[in-house]
Formats: sequence, structure tokens, C-alpha cells
Amino acid sequence: MRFFSDLLSKEIKRIFYKEPNNITKASPKEYISLALGATLYMPAFKEGILDIILNNKYKRLTSMVLCLEDSVPEERVEEAEKNLIDILTRLTNYIGADKSIEEDMPLIFVRVRSVEQFKRLSDMRDIFSPLTGFNFPKFDSGNGEEYLSILKEINEDMSYNLYAMPILESKNIIYKESRPGELIRVKDIIDSYRSNVLNIRIGGTDFLGLYSIRRQMDNSIYDIGVVRDCIADIVNMFGRSEGEYIISGPVWEYFSSNPDNRIFKPQLRQSPFMEHLGQRGLKKREYYLERCIDGLIKEIVLDKANGLIGKTIIHPSHISIVNALYVVTKEEYEDAKAIVDSNNSGAYKSRYNNKMNEVNPHLNWANKVLRRAYVYGVFNEEQNYVDLF
Repeated sequence: MRFFSDLLSKEIKRIFYKEPNNITKASPKEYISLALGATLYMPAFKEGILDIILNNKYKRLTSMVLCLEDSVPEERVEEAEKNLIDILTRLTNYIGADKSIEEDMPLIFVRVRSVEQFKRLSDMRDIFSPLTGFNFPKFDSGNGEEYLSILKEINEDMSYNLYAMPILESKNIIYKESRPGELIRVKDIIDSYRSNVLNIRIGGTDFLGLYSIRRQMDNSIYDIGVVRDCIADIVNMFGRSEGEYIISGPVWEYFSSNPDNRIFKPQLRQSPFMEHLGQRGLKKREYYLERCIDGLIKEIVLDKANGLIGKTIIHPSHISIVNALYVVTKEEYEDAKAIVDSNNSGAYKSRYNNKMNEVNPHLNWANKVLRRAYVYGVFNEEQNYVDLF
């Protein structure tokens, strides 16, 4: 897959200084881990999943999760499993007949329900070839080793590496008295299977549920102190540059609203929409305000500020927004390139005359920006996120 592949060639050239590159499940992990972008979750019993995968029903969809866990009620688990097996079997056959089908497919993951279910499904590894990996819910020191050891065993029979995406969302991780020790234990497990772990995901909704909280459309996850505190500790443990894992942001759950019910003013300025898209831009802005997209944009900006890349989503209207916000600006790219290419340590004025670039403390940031630029592309000087919304 390739980000923004729906754009015409002339639009690509207008918007991008450097175009996004193709990413497949066989690409280096350092790029795949950054390339999830807007990861759309859907219950595995949902009708039309093959249409979504093969016929580009949701434009710009680059990663998706077929869920067997929270989105599936107990009485429909068997139905969801059967549908999943049917989908993977048919995809395996289609790809076997025409390998080029994979080029335009999103990266596909399965969120299993439990270790026991994963064990059962592992016997069907001959139909796993369409997958990039698995999501492991409520991952902790009690089940983590078993999840990852099963995956390692599966990979012994695969021609490529299937990846794990542990979801941190259990009591022991957010409860203050158990969190430090539990995070250390979980990290020890994950470190021992590092080559198999693609991405760390945060289950914000589950964390909130443990405190009988549901955030409103005017709240970012970072406004909820108990979850913000836990996210900070997860980043502290897993985001360290000497052994960094890519950590993805929690889900934004709103996709429609009555503007009259909102307490605060909209958070999207008119001028960027008007300057880049004219009157069409103002209409698009109103459309986004009606769907709480301003809250989503704000949260992604805060995710990025806190070192998180990628976002769990539950509605296709979020796809373009999330993916656009991970494109690298020309200024970020030029600063990062100057830092990486510098032959000297020390501090130098950015060519944009608005900041100091310090080679030693900014080097890890710069390398990560260049990897993100490879995946998502780099804007032309006069272009920005609005041009891709």
C-alpha cells in the first residue's frame, strides 16, 4: 500500500516535496511500525469486509483490524470466527492466483479474544498469508509470554514475520500501586520478543471504564488526568530512544454530533481552509465541526507532541484526517536532514531562522522524522494538512 494513492499524479506533485513510498508487510519493521496511520477496527462478523479490502471502499485506508474481542458479543463469537476464516481463506486463494492483489491491500491484523482462542486459530496458519499480524488485548505479565510464544511458533512456519501489537489496557497497568512493577514486567516480556513486536497500543476506552468515566466530545484523552498519567508512564517505559517502540494513540470515539450541544467554541480556524481550499474549504470545515473532527485533530496533535504515532479509529471519516497529520512538513524535513547530515556536534540556527537545531539532543528526533517522511511523504513548502483533508 501507499499513503494517498488515490490522488492523481498532478495532485501528488502539487502537494508533495517527497512522495510517500510503497509499504508492504515485507518492508523493514522500522517503516511498517510507523505506517499504520489510521487503523480502522471493525468486528470480524461485519458484512462486506472483502469489498473493503479488495475494492478500496474506504479511500486511503492503509491498516485495519478484524476484531474478535470487545466489538463481538459472546453469542456472536462463533459467527465472527467463521467469517474471519472465510475471509482469510478467500484472500489466500486470490493472492495465490494473482500476487499483485496484495500491492493495494491495507495491512491487515486480527485482534483475538483470548490466549485460548489464539491457540485454536494458530492451527489455521496456512491461511494467515494475507495478515501482517495480531493484536493482543489486555496484554500484561500474566498472558504476554504465552501470546508471544504462540506467535513465535507460528512464524517458524511462515515465509515472513507476523507481528504482535500488544494492547495495554488492564488494571495492573493503570492502577497506581501496581503500574511501575507491571510495566517493567511487561517490557521484559516484550523485549525478549522484540523482533516480533511491531507496535504498542493503548486501550484508552478500557482504562476510562475502570474509573466509570466516559470522555465527552470536548475532551481530549489528555484532559483525563488518570489516563494522561498512565500514558506518560507508558511512553517513559517504551518510548526511550535507546530501545524505542512505536506507541499508537487511543481511539477517538466520536463521529457525529449536534453542534448546539457543545460547550466550547470550535477549535478549527477558518483561514487555513479558506486559503488552501477557498469556499469549498469553509464547507469542509463546517462538515468536520458537525462530526467533532476538530477534537480528533487536537488529540492527534497532542499524541504527536507526546511521542505517539498512529491512531486507532472506529469510523472511516477519520482516515484522511489521521493520515494527513502524519505527513512531514518541509520545515521538519529540512531541519531533520540538516541535523542528520551535520559533520559536527553543537547548535546551529535553522535555515528557517526561527529555532536552534542541536545535533546531539535532536538526532533521535531527526532520524525518526526521516523515517516518517519515507512512509508519509513531505509537504511542499506552500502546502499543509488541509490540502489532504
